[in-house]
Amino acid sequence: MLRRLLPPLALLIAAPAVAQDSDEAEEEVSTSLDGVGRISIQGGYRFTSNETFYKGWYSRDLNKDLPRAREASGGPLAVGTFAYAINDLVELGIDLFVTGGRLYVNSPEGEQTIDTLSYGAAVGLRFQTVLPEVGPYGLLPFAGISTGPSLASSKRRGETVQETTTQIWMGSLGTTLRLSPRWGVTAEYRLAFLRGPVGPKDEKEARIGSFSNGGSWFAVGVTYSFPAEPSRPLPGSR
Repeated sequence: MLRRLLPPLALLIAAPAVAQDSDEAEEEVSTSLDGVGRISIQGGYRFTSNETFYKGWYSRDLNKDLPRAREASGGPLAVGTFAYAINDLVELGIDLFVTGGRLYVNSPEGEQTIDTLSYGAAVGLRFQTVLPEVGPYGLLPFAGISTGPSLASSKRRGETVQETTTQIWMGSLGTTLRLSPRWGVTAEYRLAFLRGPVGPKDEKEARIGSFSNGGSWFAVGVTYSFPAEPSRPLPGSR
């Protein structure tokens, strides 16, 4: 009797495991992004010429005959993104960013430094798709646009911090190489527009000018994706 019951019992025990393996395999090759959330952490460099600021500085009467100091090309940046795909093609997200740098200028007193810092949040839409045949678990190219509030500040020797609240605009292109169903490596290019003040503003003299912390942002990092639905049904669900 026991020998007759063993084969059916073995099938009953193996069936859930086979179904679970099938579900995991289906999840691994899935190209659907609908309802998928993600967190991306990136670091990189911002390339900005600030030629407009330099021209304004050396066109001042006190600085006209001075040679140009070394010109900074940009500064480091960090971006954290929290996003949710509202369907297979469109994602809604928020970027939290911080970037800074140092400008060098010559003055009658010698070389001066101007430290800059900008941070804020940008909300936007990203259009994306999956190329399942590329990479271990597919390649996810995307393009997006975002905007939001930012605080931009500068500090020159002998002056208080000059800051303003402004709005940043960004366009982005990038891709995520999925190394597993959850983890991926992301590379992203952003074209940003963001300016801040340099020098105090009073009734006698206008500000010296404004600096740019926008320009071309290049960043790489890691992305973790959340499944669209729980892997196991909740108690009492059907």
